Amino acid sequence: MKLGFLTAPFPETPLMEVGDWAASEGFEVLEIACWPRSEGPTRRYAGTSHIDVANLSAGQARDIRAELDAKGLGVSGLGFYPNPLHPDSAHREQVIGHLKKVIDAAELMDVPLVNTFLGGDGAKNQDQNWEEALRVWPDVVRYAQDHGRRLTFENCPMLFSYDEWPGGHNIATTPRMWRRILERWEGAVGLNFDPSHLILQMIDTRRFLREFGAHVLHYQAKDLMIDRDGLYERGVFSMGMGWQVPRIPGLGEVDWGVVHGELYRAGYEGDCVIEHEDRRFEGTDEKVKQGFLIARDVLRPYCH
Repeated sequence: MKLGFLTAPFPETPLMEVGDWAASEGFEVLEIACWPRSEGPTRRYAGTSHIDVANLSAGQARDIRAELDAKGLGVSGLGFYPNPLHPDSAHREQVIGHLKKVIDAAELMDVPLVNTFLGGDGAKNQDQNWEEALRVWPDVVRYAQDHGRRLTFENCPMLFSYDEWPGGHNIATTPRMWRRILERWEGAVGLNFDPSHLILQMIDTRRFLREFGAHVLHYQAKDLMIDRDGLYERGVFSMGMGWQVPRIPGLGEVDWGVVHGELYRAGYEGDCVIEHEDRRFEGTDEKVKQGFLIARDVLRPYCH
């Protein structure tokens, strides 16, 4: 299991500069953020475009891989996390079109995984969203299969603010939904597992991995702290608003021994990719790097 990180917290730093720092600090892989090139504000922890997939040539793809290989860095996957089930059809069409370009880029770069969200309309319940997913996703899944790539869906509820209330913007979050996903697309898609989202949902990590560990294709290491005062003040029906605090691995409530023990037990042979969403360690590249280094030192004993 190689240790690396998602490049999204370095939006203004060129990929190869990120790679130089990563290699110098003993990281071994990168999940490369591939949002569209755009101007203006973006959703927090989104919008980083370290590869311009819309204009990527075969030669450029080979050059990127060669430069990363020369630094001793692999690529765990290409990451783009939009909402393909967005209620606005024009927005949905735009993000699905870009997702297909990420799939194209993964093929050109010989990267087997494209990591994303299944999506969801926060105004609909999960069963209604699933019916919409069955209309939207078969075409995208076939596209990935035709290009020899596999899709992984992160298990993040996307419920952090009132504009995502009440249902969240991603439904691939619970055992009930993952059984449906795997029954429909097993072999073509897998789980991009982030244990912090189980803490939020009060889902037993060990039990979850014993059921779904064999379907984990990509693993993002992020921690979560429950603010007990915020939980007391707002209650569980606030769905984490006011009491969920994303943290660097080692500073929250995830039991990393359980996570890695169950992943090894399930036969997981992929990478461990740190996802950085800790406000304590953001604002400058140096603060972001400090956070990644803390996480590196926490997770390194588990990654061999």
